[in-house]
Amino acid sequence: MSKGKAVFGTLVGLAAGTIVGILLAPEKGSTTRKQIKDKSDDYLDELKTKFDEFSDTVSKKIETTKKDADAMANKGKNKFDTFKKDAKNTASDVEHSGY
Repeated sequence: MSKGKAVFGTLVGLAAGTIVGILLAPEKGSTTRKQIKDKSDDYLDELKTKFDEFSDTVSKKIETTKKDADAMANKGKNKFDTFKKDAKNTASDVEHSGY
């Protein structure tokens, strides 16, 4: 099971347990509804925080991968340019030597 699914499952379980506990508590309806709303807001805030952290991590990994790909492409281009230059020099040397 992925970490994200485990966190989500845990949050859903906590929310369900809290709601059931509040509904079974001997409180006035208005008090119970306020408690449910407050807990829901807390869980939504926590979920948003977790999602933002996940999103930041993914964005950083994408950025790093792009930089690595650019560096690799530049390295390959430089090697190709060097090879091309060496090939031209070798061809020129062969042409001038009369082979």
